[in-house]
Amino acid sequence: MNKICKIGIIGCGNISQAYFNGAKAFDNIEIKACADLNPDAAGKQAEENGVLALRIDELLADPEIEIVVNLTIPQAHAAVNLQVLNAGKHVHCEKPFAVTREEGKAVLALAAEKGLMTGSAPDTFLGGGFQTSRKLLEDGWIGRPVSGTAFMRCHGHESWHPNPGFYYLQGGGPLFDMGPYYLTALVHLLGPVKKVIAMGGRAFAERVATSPSAKGQILPVEVDTHVTGVLEFCNGALITLIMSFDVWKGEGSPVEIHGTEGSMKLPDPNGFAGPVSLFRYGMKDWQEMPLSHGYTDSLRIMGVADMANAIRSGRPNRCSGQMGYHVLDVMHALGDSSRSGREVEIESTCSQPAPLPLNLPVGQLD
Repeated sequence: MNKICKIGIIGCGNISQAYFNGAKAFDNIEIKACADLNPDAAGKQAEENGVLALRIDELLADPEIEIVVNLTIPQAHAAVNLQVLNAGKHVHCEKPFAVTREEGKAVLALAAEKGLMTGSAPDTFLGGGFQTSRKLLEDGWIGRPVSGTAFMRCHGHESWHPNPGFYYLQGGGPLFDMGPYYLTALVHLLGPVKKVIAMGGRAFAERVATSPSAKGQILPVEVDTHVTGVLEFCNGALITLIMSFDVWKGEGSPVEIHGTEGSMKLPDPNGFAGPVSLFRYGMKDWQEMPLSHGYTDSLRIMGVADMANAIRSGRPNRCSGQMGYHVLDVMHALGDSSRSGREVEIESTCSQPAPLPLNLPVGQLD
C-alpha cells in the first residue's frame, strides 16, 4: 500500500491543470508524464508541472506508469480507453464514460478480459459535502428515502465558453454535460436506477455565441436543451430530474432528498464542499449540519488516488467504470424515453460505492 502509483495523463486541455493541482494533495500517486495529439499543449503542461512530455505511444509503453488518466474530448474517450487497456494499464477517464452504450460495453469487456480497472469521473461525490450527506442518510436522519429533486438550470455556455459549439451537438447538451455529476451523486446516495420516464425539448434551433472569442458564431442545436424526467431507483425512491440550458435563472437547492422522517438539502454535485441542511418534524427551519468528512477543496484527481489504493488492496474502486457505464446507460434511457413517450427499464446496474471512512488524514483515502 505504500508504493507510489505512477500516473500518465493523455489530453492536456483546460481540465488537465485541475488534475495536476489535485495530485499534490495525495501521498499515494505521482504524475510522471503527459501526452497530447498537440505536442505544444503537452510540452506546456509538462514544463509548468515538472513532468515529462511524451508522445502517446511513449507514455503507454512506459513500464512505470500504472494508471492513465484520459482527459480527451468525449468522442475520443472510448477509443483512448481501449488503447490504454490494450497497453496493459488501468484507465480513469473524464465524464462521460463513453458516448454510446456500445462503446462503453466494449471498454468494460476488454478490462474484464485483461483483469484491469476502469474508472470514470466525476469524483466530486467523494468530497465532504456528499460524504456527509451519505452519512446522514445511512444514520437514519431522514428515515427511508422516498423522493427528491435534482435540478441543473442555466442558459447555456455560449456567453462565456471560448468554443461553445460542441455543447449543442450530439454527445452534448445539458444531460451529457452536467448529468454525470448529478446522476453519479444520486447513485452514490441511493444505489442504482431501475427505470426512467422523460420528456425533452429545445427552445432554439440555433444559438448565437456571445463569448469574446466566439462572438457572433451561429451554433446549430442538435440535442435537447431541456430534459425533465423521473428516475425510479432500485430502493424505491423517486427522483425528479431537470437538466436545462433553457432557464435564465432558477431557484432552489441543486439536490434534495425527502424521507419518511425528514428532508435534506444537498450541495452542488459539481463541487466537493457543502452546505448540507436538514429538516425534521419539530424543527422551526432548516438546520445546516457540520461536515463529517474533509476533502472540501477541488481535488479532481481524487478518484484516481482511490483507484491507486484499490489496485494495491484488491478492493473495488469507488469511481468505477461500471458506475460510469450505468450513468451513461441512464442518460441514454432518458433520451429513449423522451423519444418513445414510454418508461424505460435500465438494463445495467452497478454497486453503490463504499463511503469514505471518517477522520481521514489529508492525503489519504483508506
